[in-house]
Amino acid sequence: MLFFYSKALHIIFVVTWFAGLFYFPRLLIYVTEAETQPEPGRSILQNQLLLMQRRLWYGITWPSAVITLLLGLNTWYNYGSTPDWLIYKLVLVAGLYVYHILCHVVFRQQQRGEFRYTSTQLRIWNEVATLFLFGIVFLVVLKDALSMVWGMLGLLALIVLLMIGIRVYRRFREH
Repeated sequence: MLFFYSKALHIIFVVTWFAGLFYFPRLLIYVTEAETQPEPGRSILQNQLLLMQRRLWYGITWPSAVITLLLGLNTWYNYGSTPDWLIYKLVLVAGLYVYHILCHVVFRQQQRGEFRYTSTQLRIWNEVATLFLFGIVFLVVLKDALSMVWGMLGLLALIVLLMIGIRVYRRFREH
């Protein structure tokens, strides 16, 4: 019974971690876009957004990532075996942690007042977590690498649509 509680908590913290990973890059975008505003609005807006970044990152996203890892390792240990689908999932999860750390790098840059990426680049970056979510969920639910491939092909189609949407939105904003 304890295994199921651990697994349920793992899923809950995966959800909160993804919530942070979905919203956090939006804050990176907003801080970058605030850089183009005239003073005093720029300082007021950026200070508020940087505070929101810190609260989200350290209050929700990082703790959720750590608890997800601990509960995930516990679930894996109690699972008793490591089927092929789980190996693929673990590879995707490792990629998701790399994404998380790279978000942290951009976060630290912005907290220091360094803006190395355009809002368009950050909008594209914002979609990376979605790629991981699709791959991981398809593997966990279908437990089959081939089904994951079909799911990822569908995801590639979604990515193309997202890229088109980003370009259309960018043109819409410019006019």
